[in-house]
Amino acid sequence: MSVDLNFWRYKENAARDDHSAVYQTVCCGGALMEELEPLPIGEILEKVAAAFSGWTVRNQGRDFEKPGRGAFQIDTTPQTVRFDCYGMQAADMNALTDLLIEFGCPLYDPQISTRFDSWTDR
Repeated sequence: MSVDLNFWRYKENAARDDHSAVYQTVCCGGALMEELEPLPIGEILEKVAAAFSGWTVRNQGRDFEKPGRGAFQIDTTPQTVRFDCYGMQAADMNALTDLLIEFGCPLYDPQISTRFDSWTDR
C-alpha cells in the first residue's frame, strides 16, 4: 500500500481554506503560491537522514528503504515536502510527521482530504 504525506506552512495572515488547491498546485504541480512560507529544505533533509540513518539511502538522500519496514521517497519544492511511502509501518510514518511538525508544518493527507492543523494558530 502506498500513502503520500504532504507538508507546508502558511504565511501568518494567509487564507487557509483550500488545502486541496495547495496540494494540487504545489505538491503535485511544483508551482509556488504566495500564501506559503519557504521551508528550510536542506535542514529538513538532514533531519530525515539522521532519523532514518539505519535505512539504505539512494538518489542523493531522496530514496530510503529498509527490509521489513518499507520505503519512502522525498519530493520537495521550496515550499513543500512530500513523502511517498510504500509498505511502511505507522510508527515510521508518524516519525516523518513529527519531524515536519518541528518545522511548523502540519500533515495534509490527500487520501482523506484533511490537514491536521488544529494545533496551529488559525
